[in-house]
Amino acid sequence: MYIYIAAAAYFVTIFLTVRDIRIYRRTAFASYRKGATRGIIASTIILIGVLIVSASPNIGLLFVLIGLFVNKKGVREKIFTDATAFDRLLGKTDIMKEDANPE
Repeated sequence: MYIYIAAAAYFVTIFLTVRDIRIYRRTAFASYRKGATRGIIASTIILIGVLIVSASPNIGLLFVLIGLFVNKKGVREKIFTDATAFDRLLGKTDIMKEDANPE
């Protein structure tokens, strides 16, 4: 049972990291780059926890918990104006790079 919890946490973290990468490529906001970097670090820690959880569930889930705390994203810029919930879930933004960095 514990392996399913750890695997779910891993896949959610990977999904959110890929979403942050997509938003960063579309907007070039530094907070999303920082969030994607933290997501990669957190997913690595969680993966270690997934591998350990079969030998020791308590230690493995501790790694998963630490990885989830590392994945805390912080303050972000407002990038969605009239997007639906599904569009927000997939990372479709209303702001593009040209709009984000006017010169």
